[in-house]
Amino acid sequence: MQKLLDILSEITGKAFIKAGYDGELGRVSVSNRPDLCEFQCNGAMAGAKKYGKAPIQIAEEVAEILKEDKSFGKVEAVKPGFLNLDISESFLSEYAEKLSGDEKLGTEDIGKGRTIIVDYGGANVAKPLHIGHLRSAVIGESVKRILSFCGYRTIGDVHLGDVGLQMGLIITELKERQPKLPYFDESFTGDYPKDAPFTLSDLEEIYPKASTRSKEDEAYREAAQKATLKLQEGHRGYHALWEHILRLSKEDLKKNYDNLDVHFELWKGESDAIPYVKDMVDSLVEKGIAYESEGALVVDIAEESDPKEYPPCIVRKSDGAANYETSDLGTLVEREKLYSPDGYVYLADKRQELHYTQFFRVAKRGGIVKPDSELKFIGFGTMNGKDGKPFKTRAGGVLRLEYLIKEINEAAYEKIKESNKEKGREVSEEEARETARIVGLAALKYGDLSNQAVKDYVFDMDRFMAFEGNTGPYILYTIVRINSILEKYGVSDEVIKGYSFNAKLNESEKALMLKLSQVNQILEGACEELAPHKICSFIYDVANEFNRFYHGTKILSEENEERKQGYIALISFANRVLKQCITLLGFAAPQKM
Repeated sequence: MQKLLDILSEITGKAFIKAGYDGELGRVSVSNRPDLCEFQCNGAMAGAKKYGKAPIQIAEEVAEILKEDKSFGKVEAVKPGFLNLDISESFLSEYAEKLSGDEKLGTEDIGKGRTIIVDYGGANVAKPLHIGHLRSAVIGESVKRILSFCGYRTIGDVHLGDVGLQMGLIITELKERQPKLPYFDESFTGDYPKDAPFTLSDLEEIYPKASTRSKEDEAYREAAQKATLKLQEGHRGYHALWEHILRLSKEDLKKNYDNLDVHFELWKGESDAIPYVKDMVDSLVEKGIAYESEGALVVDIAEESDPKEYPPCIVRKSDGAANYETSDLGTLVEREKLYSPDGYVYLADKRQELHYTQFFRVAKRGGIVKPDSELKFIGFGTMNGKDGKPFKTRAGGVLRLEYLIKEINEAAYEKIKESNKEKGREVSEEEARETARIVGLAALKYGDLSNQAVKDYVFDMDRFMAFEGNTGPYILYTIVRINSILEKYGVSDEVIKGYSFNAKLNESEKALMLKLSQVNQILEGACEELAPHKICSFIYDVANEFNRFYHGTKILSEENEERKQGYIALISFANRVLKQCITLLGFAAPQKM
């Protein structure tokens, strides 16, 4: 469905042409001075030099033509040459009604027929999720949902870190603790035990201890590195241990991701790339792209247009082992073979930008991906405490994600109990806890997504949990308020669909309708820019406009039934827009708060 700004620009462009000027000058934008007008056109300023006329003269000529068009309620030419425009109430109502009747809110399937793999999550096997994993999961899930809504076929892959040094460290530590296990007996030919010789809690104790020791004991670290290489080469016993570790870790990770309402289509890991690595590296050598340097195999990625110097990409280390670049390139080979996507989106800490620049360029140079494949990296900033430093526990450690979720759910529970007490309403413990879970998740996700991904932000639970201001609970409270009005009105959604918007609007009614009429432009823009924060900004504006309308308009007590129906149709539209947007952000609304 055509966007409102495009329609207005088309009308204004025709007026420029009729006045004897280039139609491209008619581009309309939302006013940067809403106190003066709703929309503006600066084309007369751009055309003044070309046509040798004062900008105000061009603006006045075009304004006289636009005044005859019923799409605008006000047209003014103001010095030095701006066109100030207000849309007519009837035209806006007609457009908004068409938008509200569209199944996808006027959003085009811009990704139809295209497949995108979204690589997010960033979890490592044998390590619990901590707050450092939050942003990748939350932003990645929202980006995937936005792409899907706009017509793309999306495949989300958690891409587990499951063959790195941490595996060698765990195996080495287990070997020291339980050397008689069959996994370490080179002569063992039988079936290995089905049950792991350790628990998830054991792993959570083993890895940190092994990691600390490897930094102090060179021989121990070398043993771990050799164990890692043997695992990558297919050592039978180590592989069986690895399968135990993987199974226990996946069960725990899935539980934690479910609590975040984050879901992956694929649970693959770095290990899945191993069968493709040798042929991939050999191909780079055969093509003359990879060459040996100080015992390692590298690929030059520098380009003449680079603003800074980029080092070569190492595709095989000097000891013959794979690294992150090798693994990611091998993963691309597998993904091309199995899914043949049109593009990729990777999410990781912005400090990993060099890694993604390197392996993207090798992938293109080596023909690993198709020439027209899009490779995009979303680098995100850190979540900091109120002191401005990366968020830590009071003891100075990294906070586990499940503990953070419990903390914010508890804060939401206390807030909801307090709110219900003030209203004199009794709510069961079960309902209060479930509402707290929904509100807590909204607070956590919105607190993250409302910031531009690349920027660091401060995690402030008190601010995130506020029922007022630019927060998730405020958005949910607005939805709950609309639900309450519609419930009191007592008419089904199907009946409301038959209601028409009012053609004559009060000030706050028009402001809300104008904001809602931007929904298709906002959603498509968020998709093209992979920017969930744009949706957050939009729904905050929608919530504000609705609440102004709510406080200034007698909705249910309106005596004119036809006008009341127009109000109901509008707030039902607002409800649908808000609910669709929070779904794309990755959370939902409770029925009551």
